[in-house]
Amino acid sequence: MTECKPQQLEFHGLGKRDVVGRFDGGDISTDAGGLLLREVELRTRILKQFAACFTDYRDPEMVEHSVLDLVSQRCYALCLGYEDLNDHDQLRSDPALAVMVGKADVKGEERRKPADRGKALAGKSTLNRLELSTMAAAAERYKKTVMNPEKVDGLMVDHFIGSHRRAPKQIILDLDVTDDLIHGNQEGRFFHGYYGNYCYLPLYIFCGEFLLCARLRTADGDAADGALDELKRIVKQIRQSWPKVHILVRADSGFCRDEILTWCEDHDIDYVIGFAKNDRLIAMIDKEMAQAQQEFEKTDKPARIFTDVNYRTRDSWSRTRRIVAKAEHLEKGSNPRFIVTSLPKQEFEAAPTYEVLYCGRGDMENRIKEQQLGLFADRTSTATLRGNQIRLYFSAVAYMLMHALRRIALAGTELAQAQCTTIRLKLLKIGAQIQLSVRRVWFRLSGGYPYTEVFNLALANLRRCPVIN
Repeated sequence: MTECKPQQLEFHGLGKRDVVGRFDGGDISTDAGGLLLREVELRTRILKQFAACFTDYRDPEMVEHSVLDLVSQRCYALCLGYEDLNDHDQLRSDPALAVMVGKADVKGEERRKPADRGKALAGKSTLNRLELSTMAAAAERYKKTVMNPEKVDGLMVDHFIGSHRRAPKQIILDLDVTDDLIHGNQEGRFFHGYYGNYCYLPLYIFCGEFLLCARLRTADGDAADGALDELKRIVKQIRQSWPKVHILVRADSGFCRDEILTWCEDHDIDYVIGFAKNDRLIAMIDKEMAQAQQEFEKTDKPARIFTDVNYRTRDSWSRTRRIVAKAEHLEKGSNPRFIVTSLPKQEFEAAPTYEVLYCGRGDMENRIKEQQLGLFADRTSTATLRGNQIRLYFSAVAYMLMHALRRIALAGTELAQAQCTTIRLKLLKIGAQIQLSVRRVWFRLSGGYPYTEVFNLALANLRRCPVIN
């Protein structure tokens, strides 16, 4: 066949020069920095462990893409900013992503079907079957890979434990929920009055930047529904490896439930949890509120006074507990706030318990934003609740990869505290021409890339870590 000459594209001139272009540059990718994610995977095996959470009932002789290939393709794409399965119609031809996934046939020249040749990776339909599988997958004609949620839950905690060389003296478990808006008729669709929309209410549990739980829930229940079961599971798994570690649970007032507080007290776990204000509590700190108001009137600046009170609800609590009160007066008026804690006041004064320990939970909101906005955890648009939970797991594993990249590769660099979207923009989105030879896959990276030094340091940090088989 005669090769057609690519159409020349003409743009507005630059001085005396014409500005022209053609789509004839060969194999060029905008995601060459994703090779760092592959190096992270080789040293953590997050994706390999995630793939082991699936059971594959497909005929081995007919399989071109293993479960590991499929979950790797999906998670790498999320890290690189491709949120939809439709994106994979184009991505399946990207040789950079094929190298990341580990395809020896980088350009898909040896595919069985002629229509698939030139496309090394799986299409959107094949990937979608991962999300649509059911527990009866063995009897299905097409949806024959089934995920075990319990194994994925265990993987998150195992990764957290395995990332520490020695047991820490103390860990803080942060619990929080967020709204995941629903724009269709998905299973479990309910209207939530506080958020003013139809949504899911996923529960997240973090320890620092480590994600330990991502549980999709319907919006027709209490914010704390299922939280105690997740805590029991996570604490049991942690204490099997670290029996002496001190655990502190931290959350807002939505988790202030007697069953959670009592369980923590019975299992030697401390807590610092928000408590909703009420008239009885406000009356107990009348003196402090008056002092805060007087100080505000003198200085015209926000004033706050901290104090302790012993308190028990009329019906819901089984015992009296310590309440740390913040008597605050602002320009808009009084602003009393309360937390309940098991920490003894002899060792933990009221002010630092509130301002340092409790307010420190605000960083978890940044982690949830990374999950929701940066790694597309809110793309829960499949018909079933199970399918949407699987999507949430894909996002969670993508976060684990990005966090490992930040923790291992970017330590000591200017991106050590960067969020996922910033890391993607500055480190992963690199233009490169890809050339194949008998012995090498050449990535000719852009000479104008501005973060070369950071990239080199990241790769050097990764290469100091051993590869895990």
